[in-house]
Amino acid sequence: MEQKQPTPGKLLAGINSPADLKMLGPDKLQDVCDELRQYIIDMVSVHGGHFGASLGVVELTTALHYVYDTPEDLVVWDVGHQAYGHKILTGRRDQFHTNRVYGGLSGFPKRSESEYDTFGVGHSSTSISAALGMAVARDLDKSDKKVVAVIGDGAMTAGLAFEAMNNAGALNSDVLVILNDNNMSIDPNVGALNEYLADITTSKTFNKMRDEVYDMLGHFKSAGEKMRKVASRLEKAMTAALTPGSLFRALGFKYYGPTDGHDVEGLRKTLEDLKDVKGPKLLHIVTVKGKGFAPAEREQTKWHASSSPFDKITGKSLSAPAKKKAIPKYQHVFGDALVELAEKDERIVSMTPAMPSGSSLWPMMEAFPDRAFDVGIAEQHAVTFAAGLAAEGKKPFCAIYSSFLQRGYDQLVHDVAIQNLPVVFCIDRAGLVGADGPTHHGAYDIAYMRTVPNMIISSPLNEQDLRDMMYTASNYDDASWAIRYPRGKATGMNVRREFQNIEIGKGIKLRDGDSVAVLSFGPIGKYVTEAAQKLSQEGIEIGHFDMRFAKPIDTELIDEVCENYDHIITLEDHARLGGFGSAVAEYIAEKETSPTLKIMGIPDRIVEHGTQEELHDEVGIGVTGIIEAVKQKTYIKV
Repeated sequence: MEQKQPTPGKLLAGINSPADLKMLGPDKLQDVCDELRQYIIDMVSVHGGHFGASLGVVELTTALHYVYDTPEDLVVWDVGHQAYGHKILTGRRDQFHTNRVYGGLSGFPKRSESEYDTFGVGHSSTSISAALGMAVARDLDKSDKKVVAVIGDGAMTAGLAFEAMNNAGALNSDVLVILNDNNMSIDPNVGALNEYLADITTSKTFNKMRDEVYDMLGHFKSAGEKMRKVASRLEKAMTAALTPGSLFRALGFKYYGPTDGHDVEGLRKTLEDLKDVKGPKLLHIVTVKGKGFAPAEREQTKWHASSSPFDKITGKSLSAPAKKKAIPKYQHVFGDALVELAEKDERIVSMTPAMPSGSSLWPMMEAFPDRAFDVGIAEQHAVTFAAGLAAEGKKPFCAIYSSFLQRGYDQLVHDVAIQNLPVVFCIDRAGLVGADGPTHHGAYDIAYMRTVPNMIISSPLNEQDLRDMMYTASNYDDASWAIRYPRGKATGMNVRREFQNIEIGKGIKLRDGDSVAVLSFGPIGKYVTEAAQKLSQEGIEIGHFDMRFAKPIDTELIDEVCENYDHIITLEDHARLGGFGSAVAEYIAEKETSPTLKIMGIPDRIVEHGTQEELHDEVGIGVTGIIEAVKQKTYIKV
């Protein structure tokens, strides 16, 4: 049954574009914010999605679209978790119930979706670089459009953000950076910069002094030029001692703030003033993630996103209670196994770039707080940090999403592989991830790691295999090791047995068949098991081999398959180009005689969002696709 859409408030119902918003007087903006916040709560409580971040920037979003001439003026959102209000105010309110649903709106800003989505995002810390590029393009075109980047305090800790700010300061480009400081990303922020920001935003001395100065000198537009210069000098002296303004000024930015990010009228006035200030500027606002929804304000990590319906007053889940023990996610199997291994081996250390909950590193951080590290949004640093630990005899387990490891590729090559350091990369969210869509699909990791010497690449069929691969990797010091596993639930099998070593580069035969053999890599092999059962009912018997390793591949097992089968299918939750299937094809191409081969994986195109099952079916690597491939036997001769 189709779920009923929430009803927008009276003012919000009349806003189908920022032009409609601008028709309202400033005195109506708070009412708009209240209705927008309630609409987001109403919608997400039914349909799910990212939550806390969008609630925290309702006032900022409203003020931006009220003050600036969007989409002519360009607003770039960092990461995009906070862009729900933006989408609702820019003509997508009536379609918002399709957010993150297969064939519906993206959960992130997306250029192909709307002219108001100026830059596609999903990963952190890109907004300032993109905004600077847009500002330079504007200057080359001799345009007068404004460019704004909105970035959170968590994303600001990444090196990319500071590289962009350093460049913007050097170019003296007219761009506004809004630092949304909520002292909260997905997990609590870490690092010296975050502590600096947190300290200053609560400084009573600074805020009192700033208020008194502005009361004395008046507002920007009402003050004369001479008084503006006096105000500027006083502010510089104040901020040099009391605020992060000294840091941002060193990068060439004018610093303003901190200011209340939930005061929509104050934000409106400030943004109007800043439109007249040329050059690089940073406005520091302080917000509360989850603002307006008490449960989200209290438990901000928990309410980063919601995947199930909940009571929009209490926050209590409306999903039916589980009748049996819940099947653990692969990330939880990893987290529990890591603690068990660390108890046995004091060399083991771990790190993650700002995702201790997403990667399930919390059990390790609680059990061994001096051996588990959240390094912040700093994927490159995470990899080299792990390399440094390995160089001194430790056994690092780097827990990282596949799409985030892309950022650390140079470090993987330069700092880990070339030095042959035994870092273990536990690569979560490998393959098609579901509703987060193309920015988060882990579709390329096998390809970008296969070419690198001193790398082992493995993937478990089930949770017991994951545990045993981690155990084997913990005892192996002759190369780095990548273990990739998907988002979501494991198989539910009982894993409480002693760890066992897995022979490196060796697969296993799961099922004998007649003429067709399927070589699967990783948990996606579950589809082969189901397809084989259905085909067997039709009198078609297929062989199934769980290969376990993409590098080194099991050439002896492949030789056996080539001798006994006429057709081979390779199956992986990864791009067809350069992946596990390519490794098999490269090997059998060197043989004098070989069977025909069909490589099944993600095609060479961008795959959009939906459930994992919907996406697997779309690209032909689900149960139906396997059955069709077996029956068609339209393979190539290698």
